Amino acid sequence: MKKIKLDIVGLSYSQTQSGAYALVLGEVSGRRRLPIIIGSFEAQAIAIEIEKMTPSRPLTHDLFKSFAQAYGINIQEIIIYNLVDGIFYAKLICSDGKKVIEIDARTSDAIAMAVRFDCTIYTYEFILSTAGIVIEGNDFVYLENLNEPQEEKTPVSGTGSYASLSEDELKTKLQDALNDEAYEKAAKIRDELGRRRSS
Repeated sequence: MKKIKLDIVGLSYSQTQSGAYALVLGEVSGRRRLPIIIGSFEAQAIAIEIEKMTPSRPLTHDLFKSFAQAYGINIQEIIIYNLVDGIFYAKLICSDGKKVIEIDARTSDAIAMAVRFDCTIYTYEFILSTAGIVIEGNDFVYLENLNEPQEEKTPVSGTGSYASLSEDELKTKLQDALNDEAYEKAAKIRDELGRRRSS
Protein backbone atom coordinates (compact mmCIF):
# COMPACT_ATOMS: atom_id res chain seq x y z
CA MET A 1 0.00 0.00 0.00
CA LYS A 2 1.33 3.43 -0.92
CA LYS A 3 2.14 5.68 2.04
CA ILE A 4 1.06 9.33 2.06
CA LYS A 5 3.28 11.82 3.87
CA LEU A 6 1.68 14.16 6.41
CA ASP A 7 2.74 17.32 8.25
CA ILE A 8 1.33 18.88 11.40
CA VAL A 9 -0.64 21.94 10.28
CA GLY A 10 -2.61 22.84 13.38
CA LEU A 11 -3.26 22.17 17.06
CA SER A 12 -6.19 23.87 18.78
CA TYR A 13 -8.38 23.51 21.85
CA SER A 14 -11.40 21.28 21.30
CA GLN A 15 -14.67 23.17 20.95
CA THR A 16 -16.82 20.17 21.83
CA GLN A 17 -14.81 17.96 24.20
CA SER A 18 -13.64 19.44 27.47
CA GLY A 19 -9.92 18.94 28.03
CA ALA A 20 -9.31 17.66 24.50
CA TYR A 21 -7.50 19.15 21.52
CA ALA A 22 -7.82 18.87 17.76
CA LEU A 23 -4.57 17.94 16.03
CA VAL A 24 -4.70 18.56 12.28
CA LEU A 25 -2.39 16.73 9.91
CA GLY A 26 -2.09 17.89 6.31
CA GLU A 27 -1.17 15.94 3.20
CA VAL A 28 2.23 17.10 1.93
CA SER A 29 1.82 18.56 -1.57
CA GLY A 30 -1.93 18.06 -1.29
CA ARG A 31 -5.10 19.73 -0.06
CA ARG A 32 -6.40 17.11 2.35
CA ARG A 33 -6.51 17.54 6.13
CA LEU A 34 -6.87 14.84 8.78
CA PRO A 35 -8.27 16.08 12.12
CA ILE A 36 -7.55 13.88 15.15
CA ILE A 37 -8.87 14.49 18.68
CA ILE A 38 -6.17 14.02 21.34
CA GLY A 39 -5.80 14.51 25.08
CA SER A 40 -4.38 17.61 26.74
CA PHE A 41 -1.20 15.89 27.94
CA GLU A 42 -0.31 14.69 24.45
CA ALA A 43 -1.23 18.09 22.97
CA GLN A 44 1.12 19.73 25.47
CA ALA A 45 3.88 17.24 24.64
CA ILE A 46 3.54 17.98 20.91
CA ALA A 47 3.27 21.76 21.34
CA ILE A 48 6.30 21.98 23.66
CA GLU A 49 8.50 20.22 21.13
CA ILE A 50 7.16 22.16 18.12
CA GLU A 51 7.78 25.44 19.96
CA LYS A 52 11.24 24.19 21.08
CA MET A 53 10.47 24.91 24.73
CA THR A 54 12.44 23.12 27.44
CA PRO A 55 10.44 21.96 30.46
CA SER A 56 12.17 22.05 33.85
CA ARG A 57 11.97 18.24 34.05
CA PRO A 58 11.70 15.76 31.16
CA LEU A 59 8.20 14.86 30.05
CA THR A 60 7.36 11.18 29.48
CA HIS A 61 8.01 11.46 25.73
CA ASP A 62 11.38 13.14 26.40
CA LEU A 63 12.27 10.30 28.77
CA PHE A 64 11.37 7.75 26.11
CA LYS A 65 13.56 9.57 23.57
CA SER A 66 16.53 9.67 25.97
CA PHE A 67 16.04 5.99 26.82
CA ALA A 68 15.87 4.99 23.14
CA GLN A 69 18.93 7.06 22.21
CA ALA A 70 20.93 5.64 25.13
CA TYR A 71 20.53 2.21 23.55
CA GLY A 72 21.08 3.36 19.96
CA ILE A 73 17.45 3.08 18.91
CA ASN A 74 16.05 5.58 16.42
CA ILE A 75 12.47 6.10 15.24
CA GLN A 76 12.59 6.19 11.44
CA GLU A 77 8.93 6.99 10.78
CA ILE A 78 5.45 6.63 12.16
CA ILE A 79 2.47 5.27 10.26
CA ILE A 80 -1.20 5.89 11.00
CA TYR A 81 -2.24 2.54 9.61
CA ASN A 82 -5.87 2.00 10.55
CA LEU A 83 -9.13 3.67 11.53
CA VAL A 84 -11.79 1.66 13.36
CA ASP A 85 -14.97 3.20 14.83
CA GLY A 86 -13.42 6.66 14.77
CA ILE A 87 -10.20 5.56 16.52
CA PHE A 88 -6.89 5.97 14.69
CA TYR A 89 -4.17 3.33 15.07
CA ALA A 90 -0.47 4.08 14.66
CA LYS A 91 2.89 2.39 14.94
CA LEU A 92 6.48 3.49 15.39
CA ILE A 93 9.00 2.08 12.93
CA CYS A 94 12.19 1.77 15.00
CA SER A 95 15.73 0.68 14.15
CA ASP A 96 18.93 0.00 16.05
CA GLY A 97 20.93 -0.06 12.82
CA LYS A 98 20.65 -3.85 12.51
CA LYS A 99 16.96 -4.65 12.65
CA VAL A 100 13.70 -2.76 12.18
CA ILE A 101 10.87 -3.25 14.65
CA GLU A 102 7.29 -1.95 14.56
CA ILE A 103 5.81 -0.82 17.89
CA ASP A 104 2.09 -0.19 18.34
CA ALA A 105 1.23 3.22 19.83
CA ARG A 106 -1.63 5.62 20.33
CA THR A 107 -1.60 8.08 17.45
CA SER A 108 -1.12 11.07 19.76
CA ASP A 109 1.90 9.43 21.42
CA ALA A 110 3.33 8.42 18.05
CA ILE A 111 3.13 12.01 16.79
CA ALA A 112 4.67 13.32 20.02
CA MET A 113 7.60 10.96 19.35
CA ALA A 114 7.74 11.91 15.66
CA VAL A 115 8.34 15.57 16.49
CA ARG A 116 11.10 14.59 18.94
CA PHE A 117 12.89 12.28 16.54
CA ASP A 118 12.21 14.57 13.57
CA CYS A 119 10.83 11.65 11.61
CA THR A 120 8.16 11.51 8.92
CA ILE A 121 4.47 10.87 9.59
CA TYR A 122 2.63 8.68 7.07
CA THR A 123 -0.85 7.32 6.52
CA TYR A 124 -2.66 5.37 3.81
CA GLU A 125 -5.12 6.53 1.16
CA PHE A 126 -8.12 4.71 2.65
CA ILE A 127 -7.71 6.64 5.91
CA LEU A 128 -7.52 10.03 4.20
CA SER A 129 -10.47 9.19 1.96
CA THR A 130 -12.53 8.03 4.96
CA ALA A 131 -11.70 10.62 7.63
CA GLY A 132 -10.09 13.52 5.78
CA ILE A 133 -11.36 16.85 4.60
CA VAL A 134 -10.24 18.18 1.23
CA ILE A 135 -9.85 21.79 0.19
CA GLU A 136 -10.47 22.41 -3.53
CA GLY A 137 -10.13 26.10 -4.30
CA ASN A 138 -12.80 27.65 -2.10
CA ASP A 139 -14.93 24.52 -2.00
CA PHE A 140 -14.71 21.88 0.73
CA VAL A 141 -15.97 18.46 -0.27
CA TYR A 142 -16.56 15.29 1.75
CA LEU A 143 -13.78 12.96 0.63
CA GLU A 144 -15.70 9.71 0.17
CA ASN A 145 -17.76 11.34 -2.58
CA LEU A 146 -15.10 13.16 -4.60
CA ASN A 147 -15.59 10.90 -7.61
CA GLU A 148 -19.38 10.94 -7.45
CA PRO A 149 -21.58 13.65 -8.99
CA GLN A 150 -22.78 16.04 -6.30
CA GLU A 151 -26.54 16.06 -5.88
CA GLU A 152 -29.01 17.48 -3.43
CA LYS A 153 -30.43 15.03 -0.93
CA THR A 154 -33.35 15.39 1.42
CA PRO A 155 -32.09 15.91 4.97
CA VAL A 156 -32.87 13.04 7.31
CA SER A 157 -33.14 13.16 11.03
CA GLY A 158 -30.11 12.22 13.08
CA THR A 159 -28.30 12.99 16.27
CA GLY A 160 -26.29 16.02 17.20
CA SER A 161 -26.71 19.74 16.73
CA TYR A 162 -26.36 19.51 12.93
CA ALA A 163 -29.23 17.07 12.34
CA SER A 164 -31.80 19.82 11.81
CA LEU A 165 -29.76 21.65 9.15
CA SER A 166 -30.14 21.15 5.41
CA GLU A 167 -27.24 19.79 3.37
CA ASP A 168 -26.60 23.25 1.88
CA GLU A 169 -26.50 24.76 5.38
CA LEU A 170 -24.10 22.04 6.48
CA LYS A 171 -21.81 22.70 3.50
CA THR A 172 -21.80 26.43 4.32
CA LYS A 173 -20.99 25.71 7.96
CA LEU A 174 -18.26 23.28 6.87
CA GLN A 175 -16.64 25.97 4.72
CA ASP A 176 -16.92 28.53 7.55
CA ALA A 177 -15.35 26.10 10.03
CA LEU A 178 -12.44 25.40 7.69
CA ASN A 179 -11.93 29.10 6.99
CA ASP A 180 -11.74 29.64 10.77
CA GLU A 181 -9.40 26.62 11.09
CA ALA A 182 -11.94 25.00 13.44
CA TYR A 183 -11.01 21.54 12.21
CA GLU A 184 -12.76 19.56 14.91
CA LYS A 185 -16.05 21.32 14.18
CA ALA A 186 -15.43 20.68 10.49
CA ALA A 187 -14.89 16.98 11.20
CA LYS A 188 -18.25 16.75 13.01
CA ILE A 189 -20.05 18.48 10.12
CA ARG A 190 -18.25 16.18 7.67
CA ASP A 191 -19.43 13.16 9.71
CA GLU A 192 -23.05 14.38 9.56
CA LEU A 193 -22.79 14.85 5.77
CA GLY A 194 -21.28 11.39 5.46
CA ARG A 195 -24.00 9.83 7.60
CA ARG A 196 -26.65 11.35 5.34
CA ARG A 197 -24.92 10.16 2.18
CA SER A 198 -24.67 6.60 3.49
CA SER A 199 -28.33 6.43 4.61
